[in-house]
Amino acid sequence: MTPGSFTVIKAPAHSGPPSQRDPAVVSTVSQMLSAIETRGMDAVREYASKLDHFEGGSIELDRDTIARSGERLDPALRTAIELGAERTAAFARATATHLTGFETTLVPGLVTGVRYMPLQRVGAYLPAGRFPLTASAFMTVNVAKVAGVPTVLACTPPQSDGCPNPAVLYAAHVSGVDRAFLLGGVQALAAMAFGLLGEEPVDMIVGAGNAYVAEAKRQLFGKTAIDLLAGPSEVAVIADGTADVELVAADLLGQAEHGLDSPAALISTDHDFAVAVAAEVERQLRTLETREIAGPAWRDWGSVTVAPDRETAVRLMDDLAPEHLEIQTEDDDWYHDHLHNYGSIFLGAWSTVAYSDKGMAGTNHVLPTAGGARHSAGLSVSRFVKPLTYQRVERSATPLLAEAVDVISASEGMAAHRATATLRLERFRAGR
Repeated sequence: MTPGSFTVIKAPAHSGPPSQRDPAVVSTVSQMLSAIETRGMDAVREYASKLDHFEGGSIELDRDTIARSGERLDPALRTAIELGAERTAAFARATATHLTGFETTLVPGLVTGVRYMPLQRVGAYLPAGRFPLTASAFMTVNVAKVAGVPTVLACTPPQSDGCPNPAVLYAAHVSGVDRAFLLGGVQALAAMAFGLLGEEPVDMIVGAGNAYVAEAKRQLFGKTAIDLLAGPSEVAVIADGTADVELVAADLLGQAEHGLDSPAALISTDHDFAVAVAAEVERQLRTLETREIAGPAWRDWGSVTVAPDRETAVRLMDDLAPEHLEIQTEDDDWYHDHLHNYGSIFLGAWSTVAYSDKGMAGTNHVLPTAGGARHSAGLSVSRFVKPLTYQRVERSATPLLAEAVDVISASEGMAAHRATATLRLERFRAGR
């Protein structure tokens, strides 16, 4: 981008994405994982007592408790949770229909193919802090079950009363969770990864969490798969002068509300509109109940930029590669066709990130942050299955494969590889 080709109306107080690695967090998580791997459930219970104020008893929630969790909820909330679970499952089922195994003959006698095989055990972390993420189970437990994963465990931290958050637990129940545990943070992820919960170690850990949870996933990766290393939630909007100032400002604050370090960015092709949105954000903050979170987030991480044309807006946004991207312009389809880097895109003034966040849009809200959308996609059915290749070679195809392998292996000096081909070639030529 050439200097001076765009105008910054509001720059964030901090430069670059929020830091995702604090040395103190890294050290603490490393010590915890080492202790749990060495001492097993004794260490898990100690951390649960110290960090979750767990008072003893069974960490596992019995099936009756899970099944009856909805009884504690307002009927309207229960209905909304059921709706979110079904819509997320419906989108996952539709996605799964496009993950189709196939078989093809590359050359006569050489048949190759792919079979999609679900993982066997998945562990889902369901956060329940200041803002319990009720829809998290839709995106993790639910989608894993649609993918065909036989066993899905879930861990969620206890509330101040020592019980699980009923909405989070009910969301896990309607999503098809197999077993659920009252366990939070690093100790929850470690217990699932190390196979301490009456199951073999999980094949994959999924779900959002705080900095300690994110670091635990980073350090456990390799021992188990993970969905992604998500940082603070982000939103970005491309809007022109035809957009609604009030709606755009509200949508920026809707994600800034996630946390003190949640970035929110507007790129507009209309200077007056951009200035108006910046002013409207400040106006809405004055009466917003969560302004103590959204306000500092907007001050420290919010930005407003004016691009001279839509091509520049696209280049700026592709460089930003946001987690959530809203398009509110007179030509949304043009932007959809030209943008490349985002976690999920929301087209038109009637779309908003919250519809996906709460499960109503059906799409998954576990998405890459901090520029990760340049190279990675979010969680989906495809992440819970393995595309396993196979090949079947008939005798007649031996010369087509063995002769070239003989030449390549000889050039590399790999005698054993060469022999596997030449022995078969000798048998073929001898009519054996």
